[in-house]
Amino acid sequence: MLIDMLYSKIHRATVTDANLNYVGSITIDEELLEASKMRVGQKVEILNINNGERFSTYIILGERGKRDICLNGAAARKVHKGDKIIIIAYANMDIEEADEYNPAIVIVDDENNVIEELSHL
Repeated sequence: MLIDMLYSKIHRATVTDANLNYVGSITIDEELLEASKMRVGQKVEILNINNGERFSTYIILGERGKRDICLNGAAARKVHKGDKIIIIAYANMDIEEADEYNPAIVIVDDENNVIEELSHL
């Protein structure tokens, strides 16, 4: 049996832009991707703390060090610049993997700088 488990998350990221005229996705700074173990093209769930919206999209690579968190295409209608969001990735795991796996949890400040990295819930 496989179950969906938390793989990683970026907690309380600040939306830096919303670009309606771009092909849909979320642009995430390369350093944040590395810290969170997320990958370009990976499906993620976005939770908007400001308005309660929850939706899925996929990741595109943002420029290293710019701290961009930009929602693109249709997803741009679900956020406003300055909103706080949680970016969550899940993985299918068997029971043994799930018992052993520790998710990467990246907590960021208001400028999307990493302030803490956790490896447990």
